[in-house]
Amino acid sequence: MTIPKPDAVDQILAQWNRERPDLDVSAMGPLGRLARLRTHLSREIDAVLSAHGLNSSTFDVLATLRRSGAPYRLSPSDLMATMMVTSGTMTNRIDQLEKQGLVERLPNPDDRRGLLVALTPKGRALVDEAVTAHVANQEQLMAALNLEERQALDTLLRRYLSAFE
Repeated sequence: MTIPKPDAVDQILAQWNRERPDLDVSAMGPLGRLARLRTHLSREIDAVLSAHGLNSSTFDVLATLRRSGAPYRLSPSDLMATMMVTSGTMTNRIDQLEKQGLVERLPNPDDRRGLLVALTPKGRALVDEAVTAHVANQEQLMAALNLEERQALDTLLRRYLSAFE
């Protein structure tokens, strides 16, 4: 593995090491790079989703319904659990998607007081088109790493994420 050339985070670390040599700023390196990567990746992902008339929030709802399998419907609370948002936020997202004809609210046959959120045919077609473009974009975004590096990064990030979840 070749060592990459110094980046903006290296410059920040050098400045802190010069100004505050008493601090161990080594954790700032990976965290700063993750933050900067998030900004770059979000920009690229948002551009692809926007080309399909979606944003990351609306795509998340449609993709969650689509990957749940036929008949592509979930309760609002099940949707909320996978997306880690409040009920008010979830209601707002469902309202937006319903106005666009991408989802519909249906009575829950297992709970007379409950509802299910279901993909409409229009919603399914859109999310299938968007997820195809999204996956191709993700592949491009990871192209700087070979398969072995991707697997190593994934393993490290999984371990790191598990400390929080």
